[in-house]
Amino acid sequence: MALPESGTVLIEVPRQDGASTQAAPQTPRAPRLALLDGLRFLAAVLVLLYHYTAWRHEFWGTPMAKDAWPELSKFTLYGNMGVQLFFIISGFVILLSAYGKSASRFVGSRVGRLYPAYWVAVLATGFLVIVMWPKLGEGRGIKELLANLTMFHPLMGMRHIDGVYWTLWIELRFYLVILLLIMLRLLTIRGVTIFAVAWPLLGLGAQLMGNENATYLLMAEYAPLFAGGMMLFMIYRFGHSVRRWGILLFNVVLSAYFTGLKAPVEAMELVGYVIAPWTYWLIVAGLFAAVAALSLTPLRNVQWKFLALAGSLTYPVYLLHQVWGWWLIDQINPVLGKYLTLPIVMGIVFTAAYLVHRFVERPLAKPLATGTTKGLEFLGAQGKKLFSPVLQRR
Repeated sequence: MALPESGTVLIEVPRQDGASTQAAPQTPRAPRLALLDGLRFLAAVLVLLYHYTAWRHEFWGTPMAKDAWPELSKFTLYGNMGVQLFFIISGFVILLSAYGKSASRFVGSRVGRLYPAYWVAVLATGFLVIVMWPKLGEGRGIKELLANLTMFHPLMGMRHIDGVYWTLWIELRFYLVILLLIMLRLLTIRGVTIFAVAWPLLGLGAQLMGNENATYLLMAEYAPLFAGGMMLFMIYRFGHSVRRWGILLFNVVLSAYFTGLKAPVEAMELVGYVIAPWTYWLIVAGLFAAVAALSLTPLRNVQWKFLALAGSLTYPVYLLHQVWGWWLIDQINPVLGKYLTLPIVMGIVFTAAYLVHRFVERPLAKPLATGTTKGLEFLGAQGKKLFSPVLQRR
């Protein structure tokens, strides 16, 4: 189905009688959810600590990182739950940014947001694992580096230059789902509500039937995290209702179920600890509760400016921290010891993330987004001109 001539996606606006009408959205600039920015940054720090002090690597001079940090790792082993938190927040924030946008503007905003810092990180990490530290690159070369620059390298059968980029492929596929909803004019109250039930339910069905291809395509493990975030946005934007809270609870339960299946296995294989599934159930519920508290209560009115910067650093910190962090640990730890090495490495990563944000993201994001949007609008206009005689004859 084609988009409206104006290029604006129609949104259902609730009426006093509980019905809804479709109208062009009003888009006053809402106050920034500063504490949500802070929560995103905290998630990135948790993932960083997980990879530095708990995940299986020998760069501290011990068989596994937990052997170097036997007490700290008992807490940081849960840092991988930062990924679950990212996906919940993403479900919320992407709807926040997608509502009222045409397909071309949505794609432009995502390209401008994702690619500048990502290109820098891929080139920097590629240089490290191909030239400086090839033992960690495991044979990766220029072909894989170039493929990674597209962010669509999994479709080409290419490995990630940095292992943490697997989450970007999940995020990118979620953005494509949102794009499809925009193009089909389903980004409405009713459309999102149905989708937030149907998508996770289909994923659960595929998983229970053992259909691996469908489970992968539907992103069954992560669908309820995104969908739960979407429902939190619906409550934030359109108000409380039993239906919305019921759908949110449904997705919390499914998210806990899937996390409880996989996380204990990873805790044993990647860290070496035996963790009961119910621990992860409680963590997932707590993550949803945290996002709800920061977006649906008076806490959403907190405006601490430094948190906006923290939120802006989250993405480059995530992109840069793992492989470069391991290399720095490997170089610095034998000289200074672990208690100095850990804060120094974290400081270097945060500094590098700030530099990428200040000198790459800030100058390039908006022009890249605008250029992408205009390019897509031009192609759309040309396509319309090309096919309009055919459509008129019909």
